Amino acid sequence: MPNRPNGLYTFRPNVMGTRHVVAAGHHMSAQAALMVLEAGGNAIDAGVAAGLATAVLEPTHVSLAGVAPIILRHAKSNQIVTISGLGWWPKAASCDYFQHEHQGQIPIGLPRTVIPAAQDAWITALEHFGTMSFAEVAVATIRLARDGFPTYPRLRDFARGNEAIFRQWPSSSAVYLRAGRPPEVGELFFQTDAAAMLQYMADEERAAARLGRKAGLRAARDAFYRGDIADTIAKYFRENGGLLTKEDLAAFRVGIEAPVHTTFRGMHVYGCGPWTQGPMLLQALNILEGLDLAAMRHNSADYVHALSETLKLVAADREAYYGDPRFIDVPMGALLDKRYGAVRRELIRSHAYIDMPPAGKVPLAEPWHGGEALEPTGGHLQSVYDTSYLCVVDHAGNAFSATPSDGSASTPILPGLGCVVSPRGDSSWTDPRHPSSVVAGKRPRLTCNPALAMREGETIMPFGTPGGDVQVQTMLQVFLNIVAFGMDPQSAIEAPRFASYGFPSSFWPHDRIPGRLNLEAEIGAEAGEELTRRGHRIEWWQGPMNAAGTACAIVGDLRNGLISGGADIRRNAYAVGW
Repeated sequence: MPNRPNGLYTFRPNVMGTRHVVAAGHHMSAQAALMVLEAGGNAIDAGVAAGLATAVLEPTHVSLAGVAPIILRHAKSNQIVTISGLGWWPKAASCDYFQHEHQGQIPIGLPRTVIPAAQDAWITALEHFGTMSFAEVAVATIRLARDGFPTYPRLRDFARGNEAIFRQWPSSSAVYLRAGRPPEVGELFFQTDAAAMLQYMADEERAAARLGRKAGLRAARDAFYRGDIADTIAKYFRENGGLLTKEDLAAFRVGIEAPVHTTFRGMHVYGCGPWTQGPMLLQALNILEGLDLAAMRHNSADYVHALSETLKLVAADREAYYGDPRFIDVPMGALLDKRYGAVRRELIRSHAYIDMPPAGKVPLAEPWHGGEALEPTGGHLQSVYDTSYLCVVDHAGNAFSATPSDGSASTPILPGLGCVVSPRGDSSWTDPRHPSSVVAGKRPRLTCNPALAMREGETIMPFGTPGGDVQVQTMLQVFLNIVAFGMDPQSAIEAPRFASYGFPSSFWPHDRIPGRLNLEAEIGAEAGEELTRRGHRIEWWQGPMNAAGTACAIVGDLRNGLISGGADIRRNAYAVGW
């Protein structure tokens, strides 16, 4: 059994296989993917199977009609691409609408809804890079939704904690309070409307399959965005004061886009573009590449300080520049330039930044200013739990990395769908000057940011986590644990973590907690005392905490055919392999 840096055994084994490995937010999601792989599917087919299953097994965090950003490697073409599984604002949305109708707020409920992107993202991945049909990869999910699965403690606790919210919406009560109360651990949890929706899509696919596999996939997609499902969504929004229309749904398509990219110690690191916070990870690596991390010692005060201050610097750039590049000019080339990283590195001081440091100056780009004026309250902790993550690597070197999301406590479950429609508008701003402001057709800036790293011909490594603004922080620590400190995936994931909250939350109302640095207790009092001396305002997490992210990662050794993976003990995540 492998050791963590402090000499403790890992709580779970580092899973190893020679044909394929899956790591996902729930053990049944991982099993659904493994079933597809054992049936002959590739990592993309399996990733979609896990993604669909995750939305049923973790409806608390993920929706079948939510978001599903994807980054993948297709071995045959040697392509690494992203699929932008994020919807955009309906045609009727604007900053003026929220100013006039909601006093500048983005309230809970239908007003924060953007076009659902997940089904288009999953089907697009299958169409271009998979080998199986929608029905084949959805079979486990349909069974889980129709026949039920045992309620686990986290699902029970979520239903209990949000019972008052669910009682506002009869359709949500029908799912979470089926017996007139939250479910108990071990009771079967059913989602019959979700099962019927997916079965309808599979039936429409089969009806068109005589024209070929891709025609069948397009029919499944059209069933959601142009057929009866679209009618159900549009009718509910029309009758309940929402902005989304059938025309919005019919016009929507996700994009297949090039990833952003940097290098770190011989590894090529890829992420989603500035419509997510993904470039933060790459910017942070560019800054840290010039530091001797090993000499600092893992999770020492020096190490934690260097990483947390780096994260504040890249968060300042996130607030100043990141947004949907279809609408604004994001100076991505300049922000990811190694020379720019070196300039930002010089701003790491011996004393902590309490408020967010200034954004970097980039030629021909005007940064947004205003994050430092936000009210210093506790908003970062509000939306931490509304996401999951999954990754797959197969023996051919295909890799799939996805961070599906959209929990069910801020907007109603739709009758006939059994899930919420993406409330991701809560990641936008009603200040029209902000790079991620509300504009019709524009995507909010998404926290979800799956990543993938690769050493050509040697290693492939998909990794990611849920956790809102903690995502990049967790991903950075896990990546460095593997690449800079030589840990296996499970050890890297279980190692104690920390998180900064000293910059604006991505979620409405975008507040912040100046100077806050949370540490898991295993980091130790000595480091905490030194970090306090340097000006950090320390809060302790007692033991491994899911607020610190719940990561999964896989490392595929392409030369020797060994694939290893890990999944976080901080939540229900699990890894399986063969």
